Amino acid sequence: MKSLMPALFLGHGSPMNVLEENAYTQSWRELGQNLPRPKGIIAVSAHWYTRGTAVTAMEKPRTIHDFGGFPQALFDTRYPAPGSPALAKEIADALAPVEVVQDQAWGLDHGAWGVLIKMYPRADIPVVQLSVDGTKPAAYHFALGRRLTALRERGYMIVASGNVVHNLRMASRDDSAKPHGWAVSFNHYVREHLAWEGPVEDHPLVNFMQHEGAALANPTPEHYLPLLYVLGAREPGETISVPADGLEMAAISMLSVRVG
Repeated sequence: MKSLMPALFLGHGSPMNVLEENAYTQSWRELGQNLPRPKGIIAVSAHWYTRGTAVTAMEKPRTIHDFGGFPQALFDTRYPAPGSPALAKEIADALAPVEVVQDQAWGLDHGAWGVLIKMYPRADIPVVQLSVDGTKPAAYHFALGRRLTALRERGYMIVASGNVVHNLRMASRDDSAKPHGWAVSFNHYVREHLAWEGPVEDHPLVNFMQHEGAALANPTPEHYLPLLYVLGAREPGETISVPADGLEMAAISMLSVRVG
């Protein structure tokens, strides 16, 4: 087996996880403490959903607070990790012939920095964020992940974040509310097929809309698609595990996946 940096998909959930400590944030912290230290991080977040593909190519990406209605302490939080124009170019080269815009405006949104602040609180590892092209089908995102495998060989870690079940309209603020049946079913479906190694065109998680609960689990796909970058970057036979799992607010999956 080649020497590959791990690739992670982290269910990020509420922005309040930045301020709180719970089983999920503890799992992210432990990953940061126990995994090999990466040369740089390729972040793929549900919250940079674009037309076309772009990477943050600035030296100092800003901390984006892309949420509302939360305590001021959350808006006051910064994650001043350096960027890496060199890594941005390496990503563009790896994804060719896909055109990758070298973006100078975005920064790090909370889907990226909200988990990294727990993994690497010192913010001393370069981070480049890769956007998710909302005009492309699921197989496209899996294929881009496959091309990123070469960067894992060079010491870069992929940290993707979203939620494989993400339906805010069906979410409940009642702490006693049980998860919806379709949420439980779809989350289980994802777990059961993480290690699939058949033809890509038949991959159950690329063809996730075939599940009867998929439309409710993901009314829009942006929180699901980051998972496919991590699964696509997995080499055949490479280990895959689940550092954390759970359903919050009856309709949000906190499933995390580790490759390698």
